[in-house]
Amino acid sequence: MARDSAIPPESFEEILAWLDPDREVAATMRVALRHDLEKIFIWNHCPDPEGSTDEVFDRVAKKIHLLRHTYDGDPKLFFYGVARNLIKEIHNKNRTHVSLEDAELVAKTQNDGEQEKAEMREDCLHACLEKLSKENGELIREYYAKDKQAKIDHRAEMAKRLGMSVENLRVKVHRIRLKLGKCIERCLNRKTQNK
Repeated sequence: MARDSAIPPESFEEILAWLDPDREVAATMRVALRHDLEKIFIWNHCPDPEGSTDEVFDRVAKKIHLLRHTYDGDPKLFFYGVARNLIKEIHNKNRTHVSLEDAELVAKTQNDGEQEKAEMREDCLHACLEKLSKENGELIREYYAKDKQAKIDHRAEMAKRLGMSVENLRVKVHRIRLKLGKCIERCLNRKTQNK
C-alpha cells in the first residue's frame, strides 16, 4: 500500500521547477515519471511499487535545493539512479530478513517452485527475444551485454555508432523492454494456464 509522501510543498514546487520551467509541462513530466518509476519497481519485483516511488521522490526532495544548482543533465536520470539504489536496498533487505524457521521452507521453495518459475521466465524471454525484429533483438542483447563501468562506456559507444544520444538510446531500449515485458507476461500466463 502506498504511503503518504513527506515532501514539503516548497520542495514539491522546486522539483517541478527542476523538471521544467513551465509548471504544466513539469506536472505532466512528474506524472509520467511516477508511472515509469512504478513500472521499474514492478519489473524488479519490489513489494510496494507506489510506496517505493514515493520514497524516491522523498529522497530527491531532501536534496532538491542542492540538485537544482549542481546537477547537470536530465533530472529524470537522477530519479532513475535513486530508484536503482533503492531497488538494491530492497533486495538486500529481503535477502537478509529470513527467519531461521523459514530457512528450510525457503530453500525447498526455491529448489522446487522458484526453479520452475525461473526456467519458465527464461524460456519466455528467449521466445520473446526471437519475436523482436532482428535490429531490436540485437540492440537489446548488446545493450545489456556488459557490467559496471564497461557497460557505461559500451552504451556510449553504441549511441555514437547509432547516431543518437545516450538518452535517446535509453528511451529506445525502454520501449523495446516494454514490448518484451508484455510478451513475457503473456507467455507466462499461457504457460501457467496450461499447467
